[in-house]
Amino acid sequence: MALTGRTALLAALGSLPIGIWEPSWTGILAVNTPLALACACDFALAAPVRRLRLTRSGDTSVRLGDPADVTLTITNPSRRPLRAHLRDAWPPSTWRQGTEHDASRHRLTIPAGERRRVTTRLFPTRRGDRHADRVTVRSYGPLGLFTRQGTHAVPWTVRVLPPFHSRKHLPSKLARLRELDGRTSVLTRGEGTEFDSLREYVPGDDTRSIDWRATARQSAVAVRTWRPERDRRILLVLDTGRTSAGRVGDAPRLDASMDAALLLGALASRAGDRVDLLAYDRRIRALVQGRTAGQVLPALVNAMAPLEPELVETDARGLTATALHTAPRRSLIVLLTSLEAAPVEEGLLPVLSRLTKRHTVLVASVADPAIEMMAASRGTTESIYNAASAAQAQAERLRTAEKLMRHGVTVVDATPSDLAPALADAYLSLKAAGRL
Repeated sequence: MALTGRTALLAALGSLPIGIWEPSWTGILAVNTPLALACACDFALAAPVRRLRLTRSGDTSVRLGDPADVTLTITNPSRRPLRAHLRDAWPPSTWRQGTEHDASRHRLTIPAGERRRVTTRLFPTRRGDRHADRVTVRSYGPLGLFTRQGTHAVPWTVRVLPPFHSRKHLPSKLARLRELDGRTSVLTRGEGTEFDSLREYVPGDDTRSIDWRATARQSAVAVRTWRPERDRRILLVLDTGRTSAGRVGDAPRLDASMDAALLLGALASRAGDRVDLLAYDRRIRALVQGRTAGQVLPALVNAMAPLEPELVETDARGLTATALHTAPRRSLIVLLTSLEAAPVEEGLLPVLSRLTKRHTVLVASVADPAIEMMAASRGTTESIYNAASAAQAQAERLRTAEKLMRHGVTVVDATPSDLAPALADAYLSLKAAGRL
């Protein structure tokens, strides 16, 4: 490791024989004049740091679990070559454990008037926006005796998006949707709102269905056939309050709810339904409205990326009022929240009738797989007590779900790995039953 400045000079002086220290400082400096000149020359030949020009380019978004590459372009406008070590600092959650030292540090050699690029590979470990910190450059002289050091602020933001693990279920759900559409697209006479085709009039047809323009162009009387409207509005409501912060496995419940919402949003948009998103606790955290089918999934992913659970009790009345304002027409409201007894009985149930009066309501909740494992455990006294506690917790969730179902609400309660496909199946079942 190179010594710098006064440290190098004292080290050189300290290496001299003891007798050298006896003369005056004049004698000492006379003996070390070559070293002093070397240090002065090394300092003078080190390229200045603050005159460097730095710009960034590269990835601005990445899915959680994937790497992101951010490139720094360093321009050396001075007349001296730059020999430097560079550190590109980012927040700790941008790196996998133990990789920051190797990934954020670079060695540079840039001739005078030229530029070079270095790429920093990031491995984010959390969702949200990751902002670049300072870039520190340490410029060395040819001998490595002196250095110049400075920092530059080079702003850049990488948005870490939800991983969307449940997208692997999308092909099978789309296949079931196509099968459902083929089985239920029954043509009716004079009913529905979507025009399908023309056919020849038969006695008993509603005369209001006669298409007189088409009749004028052919010899037979033509009537319009219709199909019932199947495209509906879906409002995904994410509860970002206190209960969403509870960890299930390695992630908070909110992450599993997001994954389920993304699968349902992708499926419903492919079905032609209009999909909106509302994230709420005591105020609106995210809102997505009015996107076309091709824009829905990117908009949902981008809106969910910075969401974090808030350690406050969700305002059920405010959530209900905001949901009704966001979905003025009849819709399917999918509420991803907790099935804990207290928040549901004290918060949601008193205002639930305002939602069910106008809309079809589906409540989806994340169950803890550890509870299922505890409920099945046997063999020791401790495991039996654990099983009894788990069974009591499951019975309480079941009672809460039954109270919701008595209000006409469809309830989906599943573990994180099963919640997304279970929610998609519930949506398809509602569609097959004509409740959408």
